[in-house]
Amino acid sequence: MTAAELYTTPIPQGPPARRPSLFRRLVTNPIAVIALVYLALVAVVAVIGPFLVPFDPNTADIGNVLGAPDATHLLGGDSAGRDVLSRLVAATSVSMAGALLTVAVAALLGIPAGLIAGYYGGWFDSVAAWISGLLMALPALVVLLAVRAVVGPSIWLVMAIFGVLISPSFYRVVAGAVRAVREELYIDAAKVAGLSDARVIGRHVLTAVRAPAVLMVAGIFAVGVGIQAIIDFLGLGDPSLPTWGGMLGEGFYNILRAPSLMVWPSLAIALTCIALTLLGTALRDEMEFTGDRRSRPSRSWVAPQDRPAAPVRHDASDPSGTSALLRIEGLAVAYPKDGGWTTVVDGVDLDVAAGEVHALIGESGSGKTQTAWATLGLLPAGGRIVAGSITFDGEVLTGRAGALDRLRGRRIAYVPQEPLSNLDPSYTIGHQLIEPMRVVRKMSRAAARKRAHDLLARVGIADPERVMRSHPHEISGGMAQRILIAGAVSCDPELLIADEPTTALDVTVQAEVLALLRELQAETGMAVLIVTHNFGVVADLADRVSVMRAGSIIETGAVADVFADPRHPYTRTLFEALLDDAPTRSAWSAHEEVAR
Repeated sequence: MTAAELYTTPIPQGPPARRPSLFRRLVTNPIAVIALVYLALVAVVAVIGPFLVPFDPNTADIGNVLGAPDATHLLGGDSAGRDVLSRLVAATSVSMAGALLTVAVAALLGIPAGLIAGYYGGWFDSVAAWISGLLMALPALVVLLAVRAVVGPSIWLVMAIFGVLISPSFYRVVAGAVRAVREELYIDAAKVAGLSDARVIGRHVLTAVRAPAVLMVAGIFAVGVGIQAIIDFLGLGDPSLPTWGGMLGEGFYNILRAPSLMVWPSLAIALTCIALTLLGTALRDEMEFTGDRRSRPSRSWVAPQDRPAAPVRHDASDPSGTSALLRIEGLAVAYPKDGGWTTVVDGVDLDVAAGEVHALIGESGSGKTQTAWATLGLLPAGGRIVAGSITFDGEVLTGRAGALDRLRGRRIAYVPQEPLSNLDPSYTIGHQLIEPMRVVRKMSRAAARKRAHDLLARVGIADPERVMRSHPHEISGGMAQRILIAGAVSCDPELLIADEPTTALDVTVQAEVLALLRELQAETGMAVLIVTHNFGVVADLADRVSVMRAGSIIETGAVADVFADPRHPYTRTLFEALLDDAPTRSAWSAHEEVAR
């Protein structure tokens, strides 16, 4: 098989499935279904109900004053003899329309302001934040009562002004979400591609903030229903319009003579607010398309039909089963996708002996990091170990979160590939080194501080005191990686898992970090599982190496054996891709360029 064939051969996958529509995902959520059914019924009643009521909701009948329910008046009559059922249906239209007006005004003001302020910042962000704070400081109910006193009992104007007062809720949520995504690389890529700001905001930024905005819509709609009910309950609304709050106020006034008058508007208000809240939560979850519910696909994981072949083994290098500190057998990791599973690691067998440095090497996307994360119990949301087992020093870790919690930071340590992103910007370096030692090793603050100082000096930090007082943004990437290594070995682990520990560093710093790892491993005798795509790292540091491709190990053995006699075609292709012996290019010539 040629190199081109190896790199272009597709990895076996299941048949592609279309992502279900938002509505289809909602109808699989029981809570969303209940809320949708109820709100749909309320919407139908609000739209066509006023045309179908048996009586005029404002017509009084002296013979039906506080009347009991009967065949003619199904819910009885109120204190003026008006039909309660007709008024309840008509009140649904008015109450829903008032709350909808509030949401519309708040969204039209808050969402565009949040998008602009979050994306551009500057003076607009400062002014908008000031206005937002001012509006949120105003007591909304007092303002609405003052408006009612000035303009009279106009429920529509009152609800529109309430929309203005509550619009900062949209503004703050949207602006915060936009600030979180505006520095993402895909936003920069869209700008570089020539998209206008309006298109970037409309196509990329707005998509990222729609989930919190939708949740706010449902929440503010519920608040609008409640505020309108309060105003009408206090008798400050338009007496000519039947509303849930007005009916509730009348029922409260006559609670001793006709208690049932309070039941129907109370149920309508409570059930509507609850349904809106539940629907908003379900919509947010489905639009984000993450979370625990979607991590349980409709179909159980099934092993792919094309299971990986057994890896090529250099038998003389395999450790005996009794000496394996870490043993991984038949490991499979999968993620939910469109109601099924996507398998990213399949059939991995791996042993790491005590005191051994074992390298896991392969191209990007081969499953190296997923294997390391599975070992640590740190798979991203949705990821799951669907087959196989992981054993550490004879203790099974698979499916036992408690066991992993006892081992992480104590007997198993981790060095990530992005050092600066793994240091908390809110705390000093010293705090982040001292705190784990105090918790794990029960050391006093003074002893932990001294050990942190000594470790920083040991990993090559020239001025440990200054670094311990520094925050992450005040140090370089190479220094951050040294600090993370110091933190990882601070509790004397038996196994160190290093995930691409030199990827983000320049060549000279890479060499220094590798030398440091080699020296620390020799001093402590800890085992090291190092994830890398660099053969130079393997040759410099490792005792044994396992080569991964398409989620499976294809060759494993001692470094010297694999380097001297790579047996798998893919391994040979990786060696052929090295540029160490490639001829150098001749000097550039303007005459040659013109000739081309």
